[in-house]
Amino acid sequence: MRNLVAFLVKYNHWFVFVLLEVISIVLLFQFNNYQGSVWFTSANAVTGKVYEWESAARSYFALRETNESLTARNVYLERQLALLTTKGGRRDSTLLRSSQMELLSEYRIIQAKVVDNSVNKRDNLITIDKGRADGIHADMGVVSGNGVVGIVFLVSDHYSIVIPVLNSNSNISCAIKDHGYFGYLHWDGGAADMAYVDDIPRHAQLRKYDQIVTSGYSSVFPPGISVGKVVAASNSANGLSYRLHVKLSTDFGKLRDVCVIDDSKMNERLKLIRLAEDSIKTKTVND
Repeated sequence: MRNLVAFLVKYNHWFVFVLLEVISIVLLFQFNNYQGSVWFTSANAVTGKVYEWESAARSYFALRETNESLTARNVYLERQLALLTTKGGRRDSTLLRSSQMELLSEYRIIQAKVVDNSVNKRDNLITIDKGRADGIHADMGVVSGNGVVGIVFLVSDHYSIVIPVLNSNSNISCAIKDHGYFGYLHWDGGAADMAYVDDIPRHAQLRKYDQIVTSGYSSVFPPGISVGKVVAASNSANGLSYRLHVKLSTDFGKLRDVCVIDDSKMNERLKLIRLAEDSIKTKTVND
């Protein structure tokens, strides 16, 4: 405290000088029209620049919310397009409204962020920042704004582990859009943007760049969600079916925002399937 007082006493003339300068400047610009107009214009320029910087900063920090909104919107549009296609491609406003209502009433979308991800292993895993407390449970489908991501595997209160397409254990039912032939999506390692659809029948009509979408035959994903596009076809190992080489629509290397699909009807189907499987196993053991 004594040092502070000594400092103020020693340099008091400088403080008096600065105070008088400030008072002089205020009086100058307040009681002189020309100087006042110059100050007003300069102040406006400075203020405008400050507001510009503030706006840029706010826009940057708002990118997270913008990305989440775009992801949810893309998922919504993918489903809407699939419904329009299955209903004959009619795009009148009545059908559009009915599709929207159907989507809103049938699904609950839980937005989440990817907190851990890998693409260079044979059995990659993804961790998201939503869990049991947010309504997520195992076997829920996970999608991005561009297409399928994977299936929820393990859940804690606030986090979930997802088995993505880029995992050797992934097995998702897919179909060739507008053709109806379906098979199963697999990944054998290698490039993170390529996977395979196996068990496509030999009589299937194929074209390069045909769209691959979820078939809806599984109890995880609704039909019509984008998976990728066909870039090549080859024979299966036994020669009885085709293996389609598919370029994935989801860029797993840049994956940040995802949506978990909460579908009550699919949950009901899944429980029924498991009950049937358990009953068959019990019957087999008893026999």
